[in-house]
Amino acid sequence: MIHIRDIDHLVLRVVDLPAMLRFYCDGLGCSVERRQDEIGLIQLRAGRSMLDLVPLDGKLGRAGGAAPGREGRNLDHLCFRVEPFDEPALRAHLASLGIAAGPTEPRYGAEGEGPSIYLSDPEGNVVERLYREIRALRIYEGASDVQKVIIARQVLSGA
Repeated sequence: MIHIRDIDHLVLRVVDLPAMLRFYCDGLGCSVERRQDEIGLIQLRAGRSMLDLVPLDGKLGRAGGAAPGREGRNLDHLCFRVEPFDEPALRAHLASLGIAAGPTEPRYGAEGEGPSIYLSDPEGNVVERLYREIRALRIYEGASDVQKVIIARQVLSGA
C-alpha cells in the first residue's frame, strides 16, 4: 500500500522565466535551490516542497508540447501553506509587487479548513495561499515532527 505524506514537487512549463522567478521568489518567498540550465530546469524551494520551472525554450520545455496559457493551462491550481497568515501583511506585500489577490475565503485542504487567498502567476496558473490552524489532539501515523510537537503542546496546555 502506498501512503502519500505530502506534495513533493510541482512542475510548471513557463514562457517568461524572469517574470515567473519574480512572482514565485520575490512575491511568494520561494528561493532558487538548484539550476540545470543545460536541460532547462530551475528548482525553487517552497517550504518543504519544490516548484520546478521548465522554460519552453529549453531541452525539457521543447519536449512538452504547446505553451501553457489562459486557454491551455497545465494544472488547475497549486496551494502553498503559509504561516503565519497575516492577511494585511500578505496583501501589502503582494500589492507592492503589483500582484492582485482575490478575496480571503475559508477553504478545505489536506489538514482541514482555513483562510486562503487565490492569485494568478504571470502565466495564468492559479496559486492558493493557505493557512491551517492545527487543532489535533492525537498523533496519527505519518505526522511530521513539527506536527507532533504542536499536538504535544496542545495536549499539555489542555487545548
